[in-house]
Amino acid sequence: MDIIGLVFTSFWYILPAYIANATACIFGGGTPLDLGKNFIDGRRLVGDGVTFKGTFSGVLCGTIAAILQGVILNLKIVNVPMVFYSNIFEYTFLGFLLSSGALFGDMVGSFIKRRLGIKQGNPAPILDQLNFVFGAILFTYPFSPIPLNMVITICIITPVIHLTSNIIAYKLKIKKVWW
Repeated sequence: MDIIGLVFTSFWYILPAYIANATACIFGGGTPLDLGKNFIDGRRLVGDGVTFKGTFSGVLCGTIAAILQGVILNLKIVNVPMVFYSNIFEYTFLGFLLSSGALFGDMVGSFIKRRLGIKQGNPAPILDQLNFVFGAILFTYPFSPIPLNMVITICIITPVIHLTSNIIAYKLKIKKVWW
């Protein structure tokens, strides 16, 4: 597979996780998943940024994105060099796992940031950009393992996409900070 095909295929694969991560931020708010509880170190488990509403919205939107991907592929609107599944039900399952894994990875990242004393909203380079990707890949690996070159490609393109989308969200006043 050529480099353009690899980048496109990698992006196509991880897209539901990207959408889940973004929509959790956009539609979040409300009751935090940790219910305001502290860990044994006295710090919050994950903080106010990880909410029930955001998690549900993220998983739902990421799963819907995967369903749309399945429809697009079945209608042959887009040609992806490496197709992961053959029917809409399998794409739905993959999208659910990618979305759930992405939000789990983001929650783990928030937990780590709280342990390191990093306040909510403050940057943690690499951790902020890749935690959700690792969660997504981890959740899907037993059902849809991807080759190492795709994992590496995803890890290279994600920080660029993440930073660009954060700057756009900041300019649109969806986020309070540009990172």
